[in-house]
Amino acid sequence: MTRANVFASVLTATIAGLFSLQACARVATPAADTPAPAAAPAAAAPATPAATPKAIGAWRLGTNYTLLETPVPPAVGAGKIEVVEVFWYGCGHCYALDPALESWKADKPEFIEFARVPVIWGPAHQQHAKLFYTIQALGRPDLHAKIFDAIHRGGKPLAAQSDEEARAMQLEFLKEHGVSEKNFNAAYDSMPVAANVQHARTLTEQYVVASVPLIIVNGKYVTGVGPAGGAPQLLSLINDLAASEKGR
Repeated sequence: MTRANVFASVLTATIAGLFSLQACARVATPAADTPAPAAAPAAAAPATPAATPKAIGAWRLGTNYTLLETPVPPAVGAGKIEVVEVFWYGCGHCYALDPALESWKADKPEFIEFARVPVIWGPAHQQHAKLFYTIQALGRPDLHAKIFDAIHRGGKPLAAQSDEEARAMQLEFLKEHGVSEKNFNAAYDSMPVAANVQHARTLTEQYVVASVPLIIVNGKYVTGVGPAGGAPQLLSLINDLAASEKGR
């Protein structure tokens, strides 16, 4: 998704200008914490180190995947390969990809450790990121897909012009799914959630995220649905990139 229309009006008049379900790429907005970079493809390739192969199987560097100019050390143990999806709950393309990723997770290679990182470009993204880490803290990862459904099918943005309004929306949503207000508040205001949100902000910058959904393999390879040629191809590409890293 392109960031040019992220803040277009889509869900309700109250949140007009916050985000669009048609595009998920970074744009400059007055509310953004930092100036947005110039528009660029998600996979603008840096110079290729001589030791890096220009192709892995049928996949081509610069076409199907690129390299991070500055690799990010993966947060996994020895013998494991990290696969990260950078996503946003307000992104229609992320919503469309989610079932395929969930299916892939069920029988992915054991050496792959998968994690999601919510992108943080501005206030609405941070509100959704806090919701994501809150459901993790509550031990309710089952609500991940329900959040997508609520936003894209139920007309509930779960984000607002102010953090207070967004919090009230998110509390109401979680109460509908069996979470008490006491437990919500404890998780939402917890130090781990705050730390995770800050870490997501840092990774958004380190991964140079210009659009979502974005896949990062072992803190090194960058790809997505478009470069891979479709969701099924993306899953195969992820496996092949991860296998190439395991063999190093």
